[in-house]
Amino acid sequence: MGSLAEPDQALIERFIDVLWVENGLSHNTLSAYRSDLSQLALWQRKNNHELSGLTREHLLRYLAHVQQLGKSSRSSARMLSSVKRLFQYLIRESEINTDPTAQIDSPRYLKSLPSSLTESDTEALLNAPDTNTAQGLRDQSMLETLYASGLRVSELIGLQLSQLNLNDGFVRVVGKGNKERLVPLGDNARVSLQQYLATARPELLHERQSDAVFVSNRGQGMTRQTFWHLIKRYVVIAGINKAVSPHTLRHAFATHLLNHGADLRVLQMLLGHSNLSTTQIYTHVAKERLKSIHAQHHPRG
Repeated sequence: MGSLAEPDQALIERFIDVLWVENGLSHNTLSAYRSDLSQLALWQRKNNHELSGLTREHLLRYLAHVQQLGKSSRSSARMLSSVKRLFQYLIRESEINTDPTAQIDSPRYLKSLPSSLTESDTEALLNAPDTNTAQGLRDQSMLETLYASGLRVSELIGLQLSQLNLNDGFVRVVGKGNKERLVPLGDNARVSLQQYLATARPELLHERQSDAVFVSNRGQGMTRQTFWHLIKRYVVIAGINKAVSPHTLRHAFATHLLNHGADLRVLQMLLGHSNLSTTQIYTHVAKERLKSIHAQHHPRG
C-alpha cells in the first residue's frame, strides 16, 4: 500500500514518544502500538484520510476488513485499544474535539488458557542441564530462578547483580512501567544461583567485567533468543512432548502456586500484574486442573 503519509508518521512517532515517557512501556509494547497504527493508516490512505481525521464509520469499516482477513478477535481488540489510546491523547492535547472510538465496543474474545507444565515435567526440565559444566550450571540456575520467581523472560535476562539478595532469598525485579517488586526465590533457586555465581559465571566471563547476572559463553549478557533455544534443547532432553517457551515456566509458577492454595492477590504481586483481571486467568487454569482430578478420581466423575 506504500509508505505512510508524513503527518501520520509524525503523529504516530510523537504518540509513541509520549507513551514511552509517561508510561515506561517496553520496547515490544511500543512496537505493537506502532504496528497497529501504521497498518490502519496505510489502509486508510486509500480513502485519502489521515489518522487524526478518522471517523467512527472509518474505524468500523477497518475492523470489518481486519476480521475478513481472518484476524482473531484478540488481534482486533488489541488494534482498537491502540487506536482508542491514540484518540484519548489527541483529545487531551486539544487536537480534536470528538473521539470517534468512544462508541465502539471492543470485540469479544475468549481468553485462551496459558499452556503450562505438570510438576513432574517441570522437575524433569529443571534437571535436564549438565551441571558438571559451566554452561549447564548457568542454564539450571536460569531455569530454577524463572520457575521459582515467575519472572518475565525479559526480567530474567535483564537481572543485574545488584538486584539479588541471596542472604535473604529475594530478587528485586524492575518490571513493566519501571515498577519494582520483591520476589522470594526459594531454597533451590537460591542455592543454584550461589553455585553458579561462585564457579560458573567467573569461568564464562573469562576475566571480563559485567553487571549482568546471567552471561553467555562469550561473557556477554544473555539474549532472549539464546535462552529460547536453550529451553528447546532441554525440553527434548527432558522428554517433554509439548511446546514449551520461557513464558511456559512463568505459567507453571502461577498455576502450581494456585493449585497449592496461594492467594490470588499474592500471586498478582509476585507476577507484577497491575490489574487483578490479568491474574484471574490463572484461576481458570486451576479450575481445569480441579475438574481433571475430579473426573479422574471421583467414582461418578
